[in-house]
Amino acid sequence: MSEFKEFSLLESIIDRVSLKGYEQPTPIQKECIPALINGSDLLGIAQTGTGKTAAFSLPIINNFGRNKIDSKAKSTRSLILTPTRELASQIMQNIDDYAEGLGLKTKVVYGGVGRQAQVDAIALGLDILVATPGRLLDLIATGDINFEALEVFVLDEADTMLDMGFFNDVQSIISKLPKKRQTLLFSATMPAEIEILAQAILTDPTKVQIAAETITIDLVNQSVYHLDKSNKVPLLFNILENHDYKKVLIFCKTKYGADIIVKELEKASITAASLHSGKTQAVREEALQNFKDANLRVLVATDVAARGIDVDNITLVINYNLPEDPRNYIHRIGRTARAGNSGIAISFAVENDIRQLTNIENSIGQVIAVVTQQPFHKVFSKAPIQNKKKKPVKKTHSTRKKRK
Repeated sequence: MSEFKEFSLLESIIDRVSLKGYEQPTPIQKECIPALINGSDLLGIAQTGTGKTAAFSLPIINNFGRNKIDSKAKSTRSLILTPTRELASQIMQNIDDYAEGLGLKTKVVYGGVGRQAQVDAIALGLDILVATPGRLLDLIATGDINFEALEVFVLDEADTMLDMGFFNDVQSIISKLPKKRQTLLFSATMPAEIEILAQAILTDPTKVQIAAETITIDLVNQSVYHLDKSNKVPLLFNILENHDYKKVLIFCKTKYGADIIVKELEKASITAASLHSGKTQAVREEALQNFKDANLRVLVATDVAARGIDVDNITLVINYNLPEDPRNYIHRIGRTARAGNSGIAISFAVENDIRQLTNIENSIGQVIAVVTQQPFHKVFSKAPIQNKKKKPVKKTHSTRKKRK
């Protein structure tokens, strides 16, 4: 029996959740769903992959499904604001799956595609609108949307909004919303700006915190490979050829670098695509969908393009280039540990990366195991300065034998 029945959700929602293969709610869902059904404001501190989309969308769908009203023209009963087009599309897809059969009017709006279909849908009135900041501000400026009927506002990935330079846009949008509303704010971290914003827009909120570090330590087997820069591509081939990883997400520093990696993989008959801001929206959506459907084995992405990507069953994350911000390391490797599943994360490190690697280890409080049993191992002249309080991460694999 589905444990989601405990939340008194509509039977149709429970059935749709079960069809997606979910029977037990995640920790964040257990804490969020009852509070949100009861109308509480909420502050959720959790990274993607914890089940937070369902945590906020199921209560909205349930409450609107039980209390159907005629939609007001050019308005929406709920607004979910999210930083990237990919994440907006994924949230909308999940909502449409959960809400099937309830007759709710939903729409996702973002830039990079034609706006007329978006304008036409809003004109009829919506129950749920998922939007990115830029396109939403455009629709506000042209008078194609108002918020007089708004009941619920969800600000998702607030710290990512800040990192991507959308913070002023977010504040501008919030200023247009009615004061009387239910507000939900989700963020993986709580920098000072987000703390101040939360205090300003939330009223007596329920606070739910799922520690990112716990997810990383418990669910992801981490290792690092020391090597020369010239051996990165050969090592990548070695790993992919000797292990049967089905879905591999590779993080690269630049758009150009991502495209080069894809070309090299395609030469070796490994299906791959790149995801970055240099691609059109249509190409990005096609690449992401092919990766979700397992038509691509490898997706190579930059940090910005990959923000919010929510793909099930990623078996391996490779940090082809180490992230400059240690927080991004946790975001990256968490892609392979979704909703309680375990995963594997491999990082490539050249000698100039030692300081970055040490910063990452200090951030997660662990020493990441170095895999020496690999054909391109490089002994660095200077070993990283390790924090004695760190616990070693158990080494789980090498490149010698192919997995069965």
